[in-house]
Formats: sequence, C-alpha cells, structure tokens
Amino acid sequence: MQSLLKQIHGWMFDTALPWWTSNGIDRANGGYVEHFDLDGRDAQAPFKRTRVTCRQIYVFSHAAQLGFTPGAELAAHGMRHLTEKAWLGTGIGFARHTTRTGEVLDPTQDLYDLAFALFAFGWYLRASGERSALNWAHLTLDVIEAKLGHPNGEGFQHEVPATGWRQQNPHMHLIEAALSVYEASGVERFAVLANEIASLFQTKFFDSASTTLCEFFRDDWSRAPGEHGRIIEPGHQFEWAWILVNAKRLVGIDLSTEIRSLVGFGERFGVDRETGLTYNSVNDIGVPIDRGSRSWPNTERLKAAIALYE
Repeated sequence: MQSLLKQIHGWMFDTALPWWTSNGIDRANGGYVEHFDLDGRDAQAPFKRTRVTCRQIYVFSHAAQLGFTPGAELAAHGMRHLTEKAWLGTGIGFARHTTRTGEVLDPTQDLYDLAFALFAFGWYLRASGERSALNWAHLTLDVIEAKLGHPNGEGFQHEVPATGWRQQNPHMHLIEAALSVYEASGVERFAVLANEIASLFQTKFFDSASTTLCEFFRDDWSRAPGEHGRIIEPGHQFEWAWILVNAKRLVGIDLSTEIRSLVGFGERFGVDRETGLTYNSVNDIGVPIDRGSRSWPNTERLKAAIALYE
C-alpha cells in the first residue's frame, strides 16, 4: 500500500499538476486552456466551456488543500474568469460557453454547468476560506431553483428551454455539488438539496430489480421508452456509489445496499474482461452497447472501489 501511495503521490505532484500548471492556464485571456492537440499544445479552441472552468477550479482547490502551493493562485485565476466573464447576472446564472477571450457565446441555463459552478464554489471555499464563494453558491442555487425547477416539483430540468428526455446525470452532479458546499459551510440549505436528490435517486433513477441506473426519463421520471430507456453507463453506476458514500458521511443518508448494487452491476457487466477497461455503455441486462472506453469511467471505477472500502 505504501508503495502504491508513493506512486500516486509522485504522479500527481511531480507530473500531472506541474504539467497543468505550465500548460493548462490561459494567462492571456483568463481561465484555462480548453483543448490540447495530441502533442500537448494548446489547440486554440475558439470557445471556453463553463463546466471546464469549474472543474479546473475544483482540481486546483483540492490540490492546494493537499499541499500543492501553486493551486491556490491557479484556482483564484479560474474564479476570476468564472465570476467576471461567464456570469450573466443575478437571477440568470452562468453562460454555458464563452469565447476564448470571455464574450458570451451560449447563454443557455444548463443544470450540468450550474451544478459544477456550485461544486467549484464549495471546494474553493474549503481551500481559500473566502466567504464570497459561499455567496456565489447561494446565487447559483437561487438560479437553479427559480429557473430550472420542474413544473411537477420533482427535480429539475436539465436546461432552459428543455429539450429531449429528462436526465439523471446533471442531478448526480448537483448532489455532489450540494455536498461539497455543505461540507465547506455547514449551511443547511445545501444538505436539504442533497437529501432531495438522494430521494430522487432512490425512488426514480435507480431500479432495485435490475440494479441499474437509467440515464433518460419521461417528465414523470418513468424510464424513456425504447432503447433510450435501456442505456446504462457503468461510469455513472460507479460515480453514484462514490457520491452516496459521501452523502452517508456528511448528511447521514444510508444507501449502502444501493451502493453495493451499483458497483456490483458495473463490475459484472461494465468492464471488459480482456482489457480491464470500463465500457462507455451497456443495456439494462448488461449487453455492451458501446465497447469504447474513455478516461472518466475508469477513474470512477477507482473511486467506486474506494467507496466500497469505506
């Protein structure tokens, strides 16, 4: 174990974080570099996604907490871009996309992006202690509740105006974000939100018979008809397990049975036995749909293993 921890620590602090510090910061325009080419150079993407800015604020905030000294300034750099360029105003929220230099490209109110803004503010508050981050978290949740609340009172729309099926994925990131702000601040409003989404998970998103987590739903949270309602992403099975363990730790929600079921299905049907890689998607009886593998479902599998250990 000590050898493994040393290997992970070395990769993170001696390789990954220094690389991103040198290559991932857009000093000329603010924020972070959006795309790299295969040689690791800035691919000069003409846009910036708010979700990427928020994720990088999280990374550098967490790194600062773990002792990576440059992380504090790099997180603050992202905060300036997020709050000065992507913010559209009180009651409106954040743009989904800006240009490379920070002009608004897409002002859509997107639950996924707003959830990641909450997540960033929670972690930045923990790393910096700046109470302004909590104010930003309240402003962001105000927008979510006022603009994206679903007419039926259960959960949220994934964007305004809403198109296509309802989605569990942004709700997953919203509970993760609520927990991060609650852990940093102790403000009950965010614990209440986490409990509400955990209830949705238990009663709507997760099917205990098949032990699967659906991606797409009708307005009443019944599974979407046809193939859309049968799509299962093993990465999300693993990711929810990790999040629900944190929910148990922080707000006392005990879904241990569901956690084990999520990981159990993912391990049985979501992993290629020859390569050890996690499939992008399978159906609700475990037949692979997309045998490709991205980096994120594999990192979520690692986190799910930690969740089971905990």
